[in-house]
Amino acid sequence: VGESMAANRSSLLGEQQSAQADLAVSPGKSVNFKLFSGSATQELARKVADILQVPLGKANTGRFNDGECNIQLGENVRNTHVFIIQSTCPPVNDSLMELFLMVRCFRRASARTVTAIVPYYGYARQDRKTTARVPISASDVAMLLEAAGVDRMLSLDLHCGQIQGFFHHAPVDNLHAFVEHVPHIVNEIIPTFEDQPLAVVSPDAGGVARAKLFMESLAAMNVPNISLAITIKHRRQAGEVEAMNIVGEIKGKHCIIVDDMIDTAGTLCKSADSLREMGALSVSACCTHALFSGPALERIGNSSLKHVIVSDTIPIFKEGLVEGSPAHVAVTQKIHVVSCARLLTAAIQSINSGTSVSSLFSVAAEKKPYYPL
Repeated sequence: VGESMAANRSSLLGEQQSAQADLAVSPGKSVNFKLFSGSATQELARKVADILQVPLGKANTGRFNDGECNIQLGENVRNTHVFIIQSTCPPVNDSLMELFLMVRCFRRASARTVTAIVPYYGYARQDRKTTARVPISASDVAMLLEAAGVDRMLSLDLHCGQIQGFFHHAPVDNLHAFVEHVPHIVNEIIPTFEDQPLAVVSPDAGGVARAKLFMESLAAMNVPNISLAITIKHRRQAGEVEAMNIVGEIKGKHCIIVDDMIDTAGTLCKSADSLREMGALSVSACCTHALFSGPALERIGNSSLKHVIVSDTIPIFKEGLVEGSPAHVAVTQKIHVVSCARLLTAAIQSINSGTSVSSLFSVAAEKKPYYPL
């Protein structure tokens, strides 16, 4: 029995390695592919399809009366390279199960390879054991997707880099949304600073590398007078900050807080208010994933944040907001949604043609994102 199980595992690994080899086509040689979308990020997927000038694949992603996912493909994918765009955003478990079943559906339909484009990777914050007898959910989700048959993963600003190592067979490309955010900030926001100095602020020590890359990208677009600062927070419980210290000079500067996500916005708004109290001229935020859980929009509307730049990795629902309310003010006056569709499109083209994806990790000095489109 043990030899049989080992043989089965070896066979599965061989199939995955063969499929991954299919993805490694010669540079410049495109292969046939089809693009599909789950229900979580359909608007983003449509933008990508429009830029690629390809139709979105036909797939029904409905629900049965008891809440079960109902997946049905509406076209042939046999021997086709398939790309699926689906964030595992709230409702996280529904989105994840839908992605899992879609991958299985493509596998059963004899797709040649399956690339999962997961702009927002749910469970990413559970990347280690913080107490006894708990799962490492970020790793377990990776195991689930690989077991389903994912050949390659593409994501944006994973909460922690080690998630790439949780995938044992499928290569993972972790793109950075600041490639899109920085040109928007340079063209739309920095001109309002009137040549006054700028400080890029990391919300914690773990985000210093991200903030440093962001600062270097601004410098590559000829933004002068940039410095780096770090906030040191003392938490009483999750989402609540008891006290905050600053490492670096922020007085008399415009500050941009750089992070991977906004959840309830409690920490972000507290940090912004503290920076203003310490002498910052203004405080903005640039965060990839806009979860906006619970009172997040209301908090942003009531806070001293001037601008909040986010991506469209997660849909922002604006319906039902009372005009003039703090949440309405946040959505209409403070929040800038900068699409990551062009970045994902460039990544799909690079994978499809066998060219380097790493060229998408930086911002070119000619004041525009670097895309081989």
